[in-house]
Amino acid sequence: MPEMSEITLPSVTSAKGDLWVFGYGSLMWRPGFEFEERVPARLVGEHRALCVYSFVHRGTPEQPGLVLGLDRGGACRGIAFRIAEKNRADVVAYLRAREQVTSVYREVMRSVWLENEARERVSALAYVVDRGHVQYAGRLSLADQHRHVLQGHGQSGANRDYVTATVKAIEAEGFRDTQLHQLATMLHGDAHSLHAPAPDDNRDSR
Repeated sequence: MPEMSEITLPSVTSAKGDLWVFGYGSLMWRPGFEFEERVPARLVGEHRALCVYSFVHRGTPEQPGLVLGLDRGGACRGIAFRIAEKNRADVVAYLRAREQVTSVYREVMRSVWLENEARERVSALAYVVDRGHVQYAGRLSLADQHRHVLQGHGQSGANRDYVTATVKAIEAEGFRDTQLHQLATMLHGDAHSLHAPAPDDNRDSR
């Protein structure tokens, strides 16, 4: 059988020119690296999903949390960061240490469409879930997502804080992610939040 898709791209650190990085989860609100430009962007062919069991950052192997991955099909709105060529190797090393602690993602280059005046298409580094990895959760029900997020707590903190921060980052960009917003509404209810839900939240979702 052929090997699984490569976990890292050997050429990504040595290629010339600036590097674009596509963020769709925590990178949207905590990139953690120096960048030259930050542009809203859209990736087609994969969608954002809470499809990764977190054993380190937001959970443990005994009590897994859930974090986001890019999974097959659909499209995803996020942020494209332009990294100066001189910082390319350092930023890639940082991202690998952060995202690949358990090698649950495949490091890939994907076409993304920048939502700026030029509306240009660029090739960006992105982290796509490895469906063959033990931490791939697949498509969980909202109830199962809720249960894992409530229990999840890891080296980077509480799982619920990760979900809430990502939803706030999405809202700041002027769009919504229906399932994440539904989950955030449930989490707010658990915390007896004073924040009223947005008008189009479906509070009866199961």
